Amino acid sequence: MDLYCGNLPYSISSDDVKYQFEKYGEVSNVKIIMDRETGRSKGFAFVTMPVTEDGEAAVQGLDGFELEGRKLKVNEARSKT
Repeated sequence: MDLYCGNLPYSISSDDVKYQFEKYGEVSNVKIIMDRETGRSKGFAFVTMPVTEDGEAAVQGLDGFELEGRKLKVNEARSKT
């Protein structure tokens, strides 16, 4: 299951994101989206969890969760159109 995680602190690392999501199950990939010009995080990431139920649990547990003073927005990622 591919998940979108928004409103991340700009200083967060892929390992930090993975740590939060692993509380709900296996994480196979974390991709923090970076600004090409500045090299700084854009404040969102995509997380892949192989088991759908684990992904759904992560959405329930982490959507609205406060991390470093910011409330996360977590939901199922939408396909590009």
